[in-house]
Amino acid sequence: MKKRSNYRLLIPYIVPEWKTIALALVCTLAFTVFWPILANLAGQFARYIGQGNLQAIAQLAGIGAIIFLIRGIVQYGQNALMAKAALKISLKLRREVYAHLQQLNLDFFETAKTGDLSYRLTEDIDRIGEVISKFFHEFIPCILQLIVVLGYMIWLNWQLTLAALIVAPLMAILITWFGEKMLNYSRRSQTRISNLSALLTEVFSGIRLVQAFSAQDYENKRFFVEAEQHRIARYKSEQIRALQFFIVGVLQGISVLILFLLGGWQIAQGNLTGPGFVSYVTAVALLIDPISFTTTNYNQFKQTEASVERIFDLLKVQPSIVENSEAIKLFSTLGKVEYRDVSFAYLADKPVLQKLSLSAKPGEMIALVGTSGAGKTTLVNLLLRFYDPQGGKISIDTIDIQKVTLKSLRRQIGLVPQDVVLFSGTIAENIAYGHSEFDMNAVKKAAEVANAHEFIIKLPQGYQTWVGERGVNLSGGQRQRIAIARAVFNNPRILILDEATSALDSESEALVQEALERIMRDRTVFVIAHRLATVRRATRILVLENGEIIESGTHEELLKKGGRYAGFYAQQFQ
Repeated sequence: MKKRSNYRLLIPYIVPEWKTIALALVCTLAFTVFWPILANLAGQFARYIGQGNLQAIAQLAGIGAIIFLIRGIVQYGQNALMAKAALKISLKLRREVYAHLQQLNLDFFETAKTGDLSYRLTEDIDRIGEVISKFFHEFIPCILQLIVVLGYMIWLNWQLTLAALIVAPLMAILITWFGEKMLNYSRRSQTRISNLSALLTEVFSGIRLVQAFSAQDYENKRFFVEAEQHRIARYKSEQIRALQFFIVGVLQGISVLILFLLGGWQIAQGNLTGPGFVSYVTAVALLIDPISFTTTNYNQFKQTEASVERIFDLLKVQPSIVENSEAIKLFSTLGKVEYRDVSFAYLADKPVLQKLSLSAKPGEMIALVGTSGAGKTTLVNLLLRFYDPQGGKISIDTIDIQKVTLKSLRRQIGLVPQDVVLFSGTIAENIAYGHSEFDMNAVKKAAEVANAHEFIIKLPQGYQTWVGERGVNLSGGQRQRIAIARAVFNNPRILILDEATSALDSESEALVQEALERIMRDRTVFVIAHRLATVRRATRILVLENGEIIESGTHEELLKKGGRYAGFYAQQFQ
């Protein structure tokens, strides 16, 4: 069974714009009506030129000028209205896809290519908008022009028209066949350009590392390979297009020769006059552009169908973390956190956490220690519901976190990552990230708590200073303190600190450490510890190994015990 066209998926986006599209089609119909009139006018010109009747020729010229003026007006209306509708459809589709991506979870973005997603949201959707516009203001008018002009040709001489259309079925079959080929090659070409876009995003975001390792030649080779693969895929597509134009052009030429041969025969038989044949040939000439447009547009429609497929493939992806329809809002909390028999695995046969249980009282500082892959980051990611455990339960103040809204849950938790991410915008906007409207006094208060206020007010525009992409205009210590201010802006009762001082110099580390000690007061804090000097004052230190807690206690207790923690400590400070 033949697969249904992907374009049917666009119907729900097109229907709301039906009024604009209908008005554009009215303009299209008015525009199309003038084609047979112009063909008839050409025949009249031929008659009066043969008679030398200058007055009649002048009158016909005036009529023609009026016709062209009216055609121009309705054509403008057709084009402007369809552009309006197409751009609205593109905007709605782009916003829906972007909003949908925002709902997807970390597991999707960990495997998706950033460049590919960017390409789909920009180039693919722009192509869809262009095709929608072309369909209504070029393709449909061309089809109507073909119908109207063919009807006029049949009215003039049906025998001649029937003979001229002998090759039409063959042309239709060829156009359809070429269109399917174009769709297949377009899929390959767009996949290649998406890979190229992903590679560029990856390299430009890590350009410092590329240059530090003198890897320019290596990256050039990678780029050249991807670019060559894209060239090959695109060339195949252009080859098919060129072959189609050649074959269709030859068939059109044969049709014209047949037309003149049979037209001369019809005139000789007395079935057609000379001016009538001029009018008929004019009508045939009026068919050349719509046939060419129809062929070209059909190819583009098949190419863009691949873009439609790619966009709706994204919309089919469902978030792995689904908010309960009866989820409640988690308002102010005390900060008690409990993990009860929690098990989790990214892959079914490789458990990361195994029936782990722990309880953190309000105000406690819990340090998580262990080798890479022990489950430290996974444990706090589950608290944020970036993932859901396969077994067990996590609760805040005895409330199961799967029974509360994601937004209200995450507003109760502040995160200070090791690798700080700042967004293009002002410093104030970065501190109040997630709030389109905010109180500047609250921003300044958060900055003061984070030891950031002093350096911010010394910047050229203070809190309105523009932060470059990924915060490149700031030092590491400054970025880290802004991240701390961002974490406490919502006044969360729970904090997650992912070794926030490990990449800083001693002066910046002292300022950041002081800020951290200040924000940790009266909050429940989870610290992912790589440097054990930062966890000496922790209420409890939990040593994780193979997804289980193998040691628990204070710094002094664990040193006296002489177990795994003591070994880690001795290794770092020996």
